[in-house]
Amino acid sequence: MSVVTEPAAVRTPANGGRRLRWPHYLLIASGLLVLLSLVRVIDDAEPVTSSGTVSAALRLAVPIFLAGLGGLWSERSGVINIGLEGMMILGTWTGAWAGYQWGPWIGVLVGILGGALGGLLHAIATVSFGVDHIVSGVAINILGLGLTQFLAGLLFNTGEAKALGGGPRQSPPVDPIMTLTMPVLSGGKIGGWQSPDWLGAVEDRHWFVVSDLAGILRGLTSGMSLLTLVALLLVPLTFVILWRTPFGLRIRSCGEDPYAAESLGVKVYRMKYAAVTISGAFSGLAGAFLVTVAAPLYQDGQTNGRGFIGLAAMIFGNWRPGGLAAGSLLFGYTDAMNVRGGGQAVHALLLFVAILLVGVAVWQAVRAGRLRPQIVTDAGRREVRNAYLGSVLALVAAVGLFAWFLMSDIVPGELVSFTPHLTTLLVLALASQRLRMPAANGLRYRRGEAR
Repeated sequence: MSVVTEPAAVRTPANGGRRLRWPHYLLIASGLLVLLSLVRVIDDAEPVTSSGTVSAALRLAVPIFLAGLGGLWSERSGVINIGLEGMMILGTWTGAWAGYQWGPWIGVLVGILGGALGGLLHAIATVSFGVDHIVSGVAINILGLGLTQFLAGLLFNTGEAKALGGGPRQSPPVDPIMTLTMPVLSGGKIGGWQSPDWLGAVEDRHWFVVSDLAGILRGLTSGMSLLTLVALLLVPLTFVILWRTPFGLRIRSCGEDPYAAESLGVKVYRMKYAAVTISGAFSGLAGAFLVTVAAPLYQDGQTNGRGFIGLAAMIFGNWRPGGLAAGSLLFGYTDAMNVRGGGQAVHALLLFVAILLVGVAVWQAVRAGRLRPQIVTDAGRREVRNAYLGSVLALVAAVGLFAWFLMSDIVPGELVSFTPHLTTLLVLALASQRLRMPAANGLRYRRGEAR
């Protein structure tokens, strides 16, 4: 049996520095909690950390995360997958078609299968036939949209399905998946007994930090779908498989240098096929989540670009599951603020983002100052210059947002609805300097060819 050794490029942190550990993440999370609590008190915007907002944010983040997880598996094997949206659409239709007939869990399994078929088609086009990855992904998106619209009109608008509430653009209702609520902590009923709601009582006190923490914990422990819990468990599972098993190492080696992996005995075609098919399965699961948890039926246009936002979250997360989860929660949170809080809550976020941008400006300036004495090449000088430029731009944006916050009481509704997309652009712009995609991502591979 051949052994694949992990290349240095895989082990080295993307930014060339020290990788953050759990104490660092806990410190960052604590700082963000204090900042959110401060913003809530200053602007009297209770939805900022309410349990309802947190619960909605989690529900909105899960399909984005699952789609991004599909992109991560595919691109770690060297195949760009912008067809995540089309695979999600296939998952919504197949999940709803099976779900209203045989129950939600069967719908989830069939939705996974529908997305996996889309991933398999992408693998055949890109891996076997060498089609450009972007072209193939666009074709999958077009195919998923057109095929599901045709099948919805064919199967949901006739016979028993129509009698149950189906139509040319929607399926009959699907039974929702069971939810979980922690008794005593978050209330709920056990038989005929009404459980206390300790976290809810603390949240209603509106204490600084303490009530905010209670609201966040209550949002995570009340009314959580079992499928949401499964999705959360996929974060450590994906990390263990891709970074702690021989199978995961072989997949990542195909994304870094498939010719070197081939020379060490890795079946590159087989690994790419497996990764892209798994990618489609995760996207199908995201689509099935939409029809069994987010809404109890299939509707035309239901994905609403979540596959592309999942791709952005994957890039923001630097092609790693932890960063992907954080990016998905960020996008889900801004979307939840739009749904739950409206203009007043988004107005409070202006101050929150302004303070964060000041922190980014300081960090970029400190980083440039540390790099400057060690840089002797033109590329290094460019990096220092870009860091200083990023610091100035972040500071200017912070001043502008702070002025907007002081001069207004509420954010216009048009901007509120655009908030998630604006967040996507800002996050990718600020995170671009620390990103490192797999070295062979998007490159055409042919067994035995010279590089």
